Amino acid sequence: MIGLIQRYIGVEMSREEPVRTISDFRTLDDGEVLEGYLDGFSGTRVMIHTRSRSYLHGWRNGMIESERLPPDDAYDELRCAFEARRVAH
Repeated sequence: MIGLIQRYIGVEMSREEPVRTISDFRTLDDGEVLEGYLDGFSGTRVMIHTRSRSYLHGWRNGMIESERLPPDDAYDELRCAFEARRVAH
């Protein structure tokens, strides 16, 4: 998945680890996640060095949910964590 993102945006992404847990997700800025999601969903290319981790998380999810990138393990782990939490409550 990281390789697909690198090809899409044309820069190294290894310094940005994907969000895998709810506790990690809660550290992100909601507004930046939303901005990134909308950009990713519309297929906007980004320069990783000018964007926050929050934005990049949203962008990556927008790319996945618009089927521009396939889901990866991190996406599935976080989705499952939220689903388990929803079912438990």
